[in-house]
Amino acid sequence: MASEQTTFYTIELSGMEFHAYHGCYELERRVGNRFEVGLSITAELGEIAAHDAVEEAVNYLHVYETVRDTMAVTQRTVERVAMNIIEALYDRYPRIRHIRCTVAKLAPPLGGKVARVAVTLEK
Repeated sequence: MASEQTTFYTIELSGMEFHAYHGCYELERRVGNRFEVGLSITAELGEIAAHDAVEEAVNYLHVYETVRDTMAVTQRTVERVAMNIIEALYDRYPRIRHIRCTVAKLAPPLGGKVARVAVTLEK
């Protein structure tokens, strides 16, 4: 008797840019900065492909909207921002099994030329 194997699929959203007000300094939280978010989401496929069941899939439009809404909530650290995104996506999609989320602050105010600083969380 053959054992049933679970099939997984991964969707990726990269280069999502937002103007947001995250930062440990009051000036950053007042004037904001540009941020970039990248996601890799692995979920159980189930019957999505067999039945062409888009309503059961992890919908990348809804993922983007979740990221956008989460980015609008000011936090002091990009670590907290990334965790908020991950938690919101797990809450919305019970088929998700793994998320890799990178949040980068573009041109951070460090007193020199730095293209970006980024944090990546996986859960």
